[in-house]
Amino acid sequence: MTSGSKPRDHGDPGDAPTIPPPLTAPANPARPSAAEEARTIAASTNFATLASLTADGDPWASFVTYGLLDGAPVLCVSNLAEHGRNLAGDPRASLAIVAPATESDPLANARITLAGRVERPEGEEHAAARDAHLSAVAAAKYYIDYSDFSLWVLRVQRVRWVGGYGRMESTSGADYAAAQPDPVGPHAAGAVEHLNADHADALAAMARALGGYPDTTAASCTGVDRYGLDLRLQTERGMAYTRVGFATPIDAIDELRSAAVELTRRARGH
Repeated sequence: MTSGSKPRDHGDPGDAPTIPPPLTAPANPARPSAAEEARTIAASTNFATLASLTADGDPWASFVTYGLLDGAPVLCVSNLAEHGRNLAGDPRASLAIVAPATESDPLANARITLAGRVERPEGEEHAAARDAHLSAVAAAKYYIDYSDFSLWVLRVQRVRWVGGYGRMESTSGADYAAAQPDPVGPHAAGAVEHLNADHADALAAMARALGGYPDTTAASCTGVDRYGLDLRLQTERGMAYTRVGFATPIDAIDELRSAAVELTRRARGH
């Protein structure tokens, strides 16, 4: 890294395989914010890698489970475990969370890092944190009330989201807390499979007319959220990716079919 340059992180555009740029501007590339993406990933699973600091100041990585209390991760940690002792000695911590895999290349899958400080919840928050952890980690009922286990809430101060190669952004803890998980994407696996199996021609038409790639020869859907579709394309210039946004955001998976039909009509000029 040269003097004065910004630090790089994997997922920066320079790390992406070379892909052909769009030939025209996408009609509506609207997509979730980094905070929304992070909230969605955090809600998509219940395990993560915890980074804590030892008494000597060394980094220590541990596999943990968590629940969410208004987006804040809730950990239930043994006081006898090394990471439990670390949190008691130094509240600085971060969680690395990987979304359920959708790509064969692990580095093409979405992930987040949530960094901040842990606190032991008290009073009403303790009861809410306990419920949040138990709702996500049913097996915790066997140990959550033992005296040698403690609940910790990670107060998120900084967020790094990586959506795969060339898609990344940082956001604040405040924006993360104010955002909501996507209501569509976590329930869209069947819809994505259906689009790819039965409507590949429509997806290619969307990419040509709305996605900025008029030289598309084939397209598949790699993801859906409340704002639109992510498409992977084969073009005359090689493989590419684009975004096709709905006319208006949708609020439930039941609205996806009509939104996709509307996109197809626009793409085909009907």
